[in-house]
Amino acid sequence: MSGLSTPSAIPLPRLRLWLLAVPVLLLVAYLVLMDNGAISQTGAYLHELMHDGRHLLGVPCH
Repeated sequence: MSGLSTPSAIPLPRLRLWLLAVPVLLLVAYLVLMDNGAISQTGAYLHELMHDGRHLLGVPCH
């Protein structure tokens, strides 16, 4: 069969980067989009920052 190639291995440093980056990005997305004080109870400043971030992204929050 012509046109088929063998898959190449993913380099380990690149895989480690993605395995670290994806959970961090998902946590940040959760905090900005969904968290209404359940995790970010560090004070009014962080709550207002996340609230404004939701408005900036167009996500309804109230």
